[in-house]
Amino acid sequence: MNYSKDFLKYCIEVINQLNIDQIEKLVNELNMIRLNEGRLFIIGSGGGAGHASHAVCDFRKLCGIEAYAPYDNISELTARVNDEGWEFSILNWLKTSKLKYNDGLLVFSVGGGNIEKNISKNISNALFYAKEVKAKIFGIVGKDGGDTLKLGDAVVLIPTVNQNKITPITEGFQALIWHLLVSHPKLQINSTKWESTLTI
Repeated sequence: MNYSKDFLKYCIEVINQLNIDQIEKLVNELNMIRLNEGRLFIIGSGGGAGHASHAVCDFRKLCGIEAYAPYDNISELTARVNDEGWEFSILNWLKTSKLKYNDGLLVFSVGGGNIEKNISKNISNALFYAKEVKAKIFGIVGKDGGDTLKLGDAVVLIPTVNQNKITPITEGFQALIWHLLVSHPKLQINSTKWESTLTI
């Protein structure tokens, strides 16, 4: 068995099953956030937290969307975890940031959060708060989409093509799709460095 060949075969299956309409809807919703002078807050845990910081850079620099991630101030995040508990850390950060109706919350999560199963409650609590203040909810998630899909306005669901590879494939495709978003002609307003050096 050739593991690399099999892994890439699963990725091809995911690409073939992705819902392009979901992606285009997310593009349009993100464009509306910018047009309405809203902010984009990007959250996740583990790999999703790393993705959030990188994606914030891309949305700000390439798309001119005001974007933030709670992980970019490690002192505040760890103080909130220590004093208020992990499950409320993102929620309380969003409250201080005064999340409101013209803002968006973008979730990078393998399962999308599931309050009933006590999985990623920090994400679910943030989602419920976003719904309460009428902010838009976006996501790039796997499995059944969890609370993100249930509450979301525009959510891209990464198809499960192999039960043993849900996490690496979902997290890999999160990076692929957000790079699709920030390079989409409806969103990108500034060139990336290498492309800007090309001559016709």
